[in-house]
Amino acid sequence: MASPIPLGSAAVGGMHRFPTEHKAVSRAGARKDPQLSRASFHLGVTPAVLRQRYNMTGGDVGLLPNNSQACAQFLEQYFHQADLAEFMQLFGSSFAHRTQVDRVVGHQGHGKAGLEASLDVEYIMSTGANISTWVFSNAGRHESQEPFLAWLLLLSNMSALPWVHSVSYGDDEDSLSYAYMERVNTEFMKAAARGLTILFASGDDGAGCRRVHSGNHTFRPSFPASSPYVTTVGGTSFKNPFLVTEEVTDYISGGGFSNVFPMPEYQAAAVGRFLRSASKLPPSSYYNSSGRAYPDLAALSDNYWVVTNRIPLPWVSGTSASTPVVAGMVALINDRRLQRGLAPLGFLKPALYPLGGPVLWAGKTMHAPKAGD
Repeated sequence: MASPIPLGSAAVGGMHRFPTEHKAVSRAGARKDPQLSRASFHLGVTPAVLRQRYNMTGGDVGLLPNNSQACAQFLEQYFHQADLAEFMQLFGSSFAHRTQVDRVVGHQGHGKAGLEASLDVEYIMSTGANISTWVFSNAGRHESQEPFLAWLLLLSNMSALPWVHSVSYGDDEDSLSYAYMERVNTEFMKAAARGLTILFASGDDGAGCRRVHSGNHTFRPSFPASSPYVTTVGGTSFKNPFLVTEEVTDYISGGGFSNVFPMPEYQAAAVGRFLRSASKLPPSSYYNSSGRAYPDLAALSDNYWVVTNRIPLPWVSGTSASTPVVAGMVALINDRRLQRGLAPLGFLKPALYPLGGPVLWAGKTMHAPKAGD
C-alpha cells in the first residue's frame, strides 16, 4: 500500500534519525575555511534558516491578492489551523505571513493532524509567505493508493485555481498500470497548458531497488515523480548539520530514471553530461538511462522543525519538506511577475534546463526577482 512520502518504509517520518555526529570544528580549522567561519549555528531548519540560506529577506513576501499557492493531501492526512498559527508564532517573527489557510477544497478531517499535512502547509506558507494558500484534501483511494487522477480531474473542472501546487506523495511506477499513468499525464499536460506549476517530491528511498524474475536487481522509480510533465524536487542537507553552510545530497533523496517514460529532449544534454562525468555509477543494467531522469532540482530536506497537534517537533526530514519550500519560492516569483504584468511561470522544466542542467536550487543564489529585474 502506498503511503505519504515522509511516512513508513518509503520515506521519512517525524524523528527518523538524529543528525550525524560531527567533531566540533577547531578554531584553526575554521580559519582555514572562510565559509565555515562565517556560517551561522542552528539547531534545525526553520523559516529563518531557509531565508538565510537562500538569500531571502524579510521583505520577500507576497503582495498581490490575486496570487495563490496550494498543497494536496491524500491518505487521510489533515492539518490543523491551530498548528499553523502556533508555528508562525514560534518561527515567523521576521517576515509578514498569514496564520490561516484561506480555502480547503474537500473534506478536512477533525482527528489528529498528520505530520505530512502539517509540514506541507507550514513550509509552503513560510517561503511563499503572505500568499493566499489552499489545501486540496482528497478522500478515497485508487487501488489502495493516492487518487491522483480524481484530484487532477477536480483541478480540470475548476475555473479559478492557485498557480502553484505542491504534492509530497508518490507510488512505485511498477505498482500502477501504464494506462492509469498515461491518463494522469494527460491531466498534467492540461494543467501545464493552463499555466499551472505542479511540483512533486522525489521520494525518500534513494533509487529504490527490487529483484526481478530473472534474479537481477533493478532500481524502482517513483510516479508521479517520474512523469515528464511535473517538476520533481529532491533533497539536500547541510554539510555540517549545525551550520548554515554549503549543502550536499541528502542520502535518502529519491532519484533515478523512469522505466516507462522516455527522456524529454530538454534534459538530454544535462543527463548526458552527468552520465559521462559521474564516478562510481551502479551497473547500467540497474537503470534505464534513456528514461526521464529526476529530480529536476533540489533544496534542503533534512532536520526541519514542524508543529503538529500543538507540539513542536524537531528533526523532521524528507523531500516532503523540500517540495513545499520550493513551491513557495515559485509562488513568490509568480507574485513579482504578476506585479509586472507578466504571466506566471507555469511549466518550469524547459526554462530550468538551459540554465545548466538539472538545477540544484541550493547551489544557486535564490532571490525572488524584484520589479525591474
